[in-house]
Amino acid sequence: MSERQYDIVVFGATGFTGGLTAEYLAAHVPEGCRWALAGRSTAKLEAVRERLAAIDPACADLPLLQADVTDAASLRTVAESTRVVVTTVGPYLQYGEPLVAACAEAGTDYVDLCGEPEFVDRMYLAHHETALRTGARLVHACGLDSIPYDLGAYFTVGRLPADGPITVDAQIRADAEFSGGTFSSALTAFSRARHMTAVAKRRRAADPRPADRTIRTPSGPPTRDAETGRWLVPMPTLDPQIVARSAAALPRYGTSFTYRQAAAMKRLTTLVATGAGLGVLAVAAQIPPVRNALGKVRKPGDGPSAQRRARSWFQVRFTGEAAGQRVVTEFAGGDPGYDETAKMMSESAMCLAFDDLPETAGQVTTAVAMGDPLVARLQNAGLRIRVLDE
Repeated sequence: MSERQYDIVVFGATGFTGGLTAEYLAAHVPEGCRWALAGRSTAKLEAVRERLAAIDPACADLPLLQADVTDAASLRTVAESTRVVVTTVGPYLQYGEPLVAACAEAGTDYVDLCGEPEFVDRMYLAHHETALRTGARLVHACGLDSIPYDLGAYFTVGRLPADGPITVDAQIRADAEFSGGTFSSALTAFSRARHMTAVAKRRRAADPRPADRTIRTPSGPPTRDAETGRWLVPMPTLDPQIVARSAAALPRYGTSFTYRQAAAMKRLTTLVATGAGLGVLAVAAQIPPVRNALGKVRKPGDGPSAQRRARSWFQVRFTGEAAGQRVVTEFAGGDPGYDETAKMMSESAMCLAFDDLPETAGQVTTAVAMGDPLVARLQNAGLRIRVLDE
């Protein structure tokens, strides 16, 4: 790995979030970092490079690698040339597997921002064993899905005794817009509910669980929090699954670990409107012509303006309890889906490339692969990961 031509390659830098990721790296890579941009269109990559040169003039000489998800040889060349690939090319179910396969075969660390449960499970079944053999670390969900929840729970349990049961409850609040890529991924997930369930069952059968500890991620109907008065709505996201996998791999989560996650809403009308909207979207996604029409409303590559992102924010509040002790923590920041996601993706890639980390391989979570070093990186980068009350 130390003999590779590059430390980091950004695949998909011509897209909306990929461009933000490249901009963050241009401003923050350490001196001597060897990095490059990869994508289908050399002309578009050149335009991105010109934009990056305004951030750091050294980026004017940034290498450009032509690669396409339909060209396995080009992806293999990219994977074999670098220590870490960070990719924003989604929806991942449609475009993601060839690059995962190339990285697993080449022993190359892989980072994405995927929030698609079916894709993550499929990649485990297809490429985890190969990555174990080659030493590749396949780290999915390194953006809003699922770093705030995975590292937030990790940070919380680290402040509780681990010799008994631990319970962590997460409440999410946010004010932000979503991109075309996020919308496209959601449509795909809704349209494949049965496939997702079947693949998840296969994953559970193949994924070992600790024999001496239990991990639970219960869900249920909306409830009202007695302390804050907010309505808590469990959301069908990838995040609890990621947290559960970290808990299964790390003894610090106690002899029995329970994790619950919900969106916190101030008004009942907001809850009803959100539920109705998701229900309509789930039904519409089952009808191909309607799904295709919805996909054109907001296409991958679209995203909110810099002004709108500047007004955006998110907060995840964790309440952890164990052995009579209680701790309240927070993972919070600015625009969650784009600016902060680009930051989290970039810091994850640099963490894998440069930090002293535990020996891991295969499909691993951010908490398992990077843990405390990544928490420290994100704190230094301006994200608020802190104890509020104990």
